[in-house]
Amino acid sequence: MEPKSAKKQKKPVSFFASLQVKYAMSYLVIFAVVLILLNTYPVIASQDLLFTSKRDSLKSQTAVMASALMELETLSADQVARVMNMLDSMGLKQILVTDPAGLILYDSLVDGKKEAGKEEIEPEEPEYRYALYQEVVSALRGKDVFYSQYSSGEFISTAASPIMYRGIVIGAIYILEVDQAQGELLSSLQKNLGSISLVIAAVTLVMSALFSRILTARIAALLRAIRIVGEGEYGHRLQPVGRDEMAQLAEEFNQLTDRLQTTEEVRRRFVSDASHELKTPLASIRLLADSILQNEQMDRDTVRDFVTDIGDEADRLARITEHLLALTRLDSLPAGKTELVDVGAVLERSVNMLLPVSDAAGVTVHTSLKRACIIRCSQDDLYQICYNLIENAIKYNYADGFVYVSAYRDGDQVLIEVADTGVGIPEEDLSKVFNRFYRVDKARSRAAGGTGLGLSIVRDTVRRHGGWVTARARHPQGSVFTVGFPLAEGEEGEP
Repeated sequence: MEPKSAKKQKKPVSFFASLQVKYAMSYLVIFAVVLILLNTYPVIASQDLLFTSKRDSLKSQTAVMASALMELETLSADQVARVMNMLDSMGLKQILVTDPAGLILYDSLVDGKKEAGKEEIEPEEPEYRYALYQEVVSALRGKDVFYSQYSSGEFISTAASPIMYRGIVIGAIYILEVDQAQGELLSSLQKNLGSISLVIAAVTLVMSALFSRILTARIAALLRAIRIVGEGEYGHRLQPVGRDEMAQLAEEFNQLTDRLQTTEEVRRRFVSDASHELKTPLASIRLLADSILQNEQMDRDTVRDFVTDIGDEADRLARITEHLLALTRLDSLPAGKTELVDVGAVLERSVNMLLPVSDAAGVTVHTSLKRACIIRCSQDDLYQICYNLIENAIKYNYADGFVYVSAYRDGDQVLIEVADTGVGIPEEDLSKVFNRFYRVDKARSRAAGGTGLGLSIVRDTVRRHGGWVTARARHPQGSVFTVGFPLAEGEEGEP
């Protein structure tokens, strides 16, 4: 059988599920998108710019050549060759001139010469050749045409224009340009961008790993702290670093652990005090019962006294249990149904119920109950508050002493005040009298039948209804307990 102390093993976080990897991957994805844009947009923009430049240049050249040829009424091979030889080919790969039927009248690869420093090409050609190019066909229909593409590190551009004479198409001119210099420039740009991208990718990889580690280190520290506190080490604290949300989260965690530590200390003290309070009457009952059982010669009157003492201790146990159950209900259950309650009427009922107790103790109770003291509360809860305060004032009073009970309005609040001329509370104990099981004079409290829980019940009940309670010393002797409740809205007049 597995021991109770065995801790449940927590499943480790996989590598790809960890926050550090997720943060690093998010950084890498962002930079990958940036690098893609860096490697595509400048190249595309450069290509578009070069295409535009070549279009304007080639169209200008075809226009010049067409203008020179349109002076001829009819185009013949000799006349066209003579005109084209006078024109500069301006680094073009090929120039074609055709008649209206597409018959080639001039071909720079055959009739012309290549650029300076290159040998002539004089291939054997058929007698009749036709330029079956799409550009030539469009030009013979009267359209200016331009095409350009970037391939294998060079720009290949073609342009064609019609040769017009008095509004009639008498031929077409077609030119071909192969630009390796611009292609090499664009290729160099692509290579440079690729090199820069590799450097940026390497730096990004290192920086993303570093930043994600720095960020997740604080999260990991918080997770470790949560596990430590979860194991019961409520004194563990985080050191906030910086002023960001993680620092605020660390501060909130510290505040939470402060509250948990306080709650745990209160719980332990409460359990210890409750155990102690329950143990005392149980020990007395056990001692008295053993005395009766072991002493066979005990007379009847002594047995009766012992049994009476056992009954008193049992009653005390019942009171402690009842008060503990009341505190448990106050801690766990929401406030019950509330209604408009006349504070003076409830105080008067409480005083009447305690008159036999005050008469037996020789204590006189004076009341001063103002009208129109209406609050929203539960009748039973308010009665319990008033009853406990007045009963304590009577119990911890001297013979021929006095208790003063009053209710009055103070602005938008209703105040209940219970003062006595009794033993009083030392100044250093005033802030502790509402703690559970706290008693100023334990011997006197037990003699009076107190459990140390009455004032705790009063405080918790008052708070459930939005009120407050305080204790202070009364001069020349005694104590004063004051309870404040918000005045019920809309109840300014008499009840």
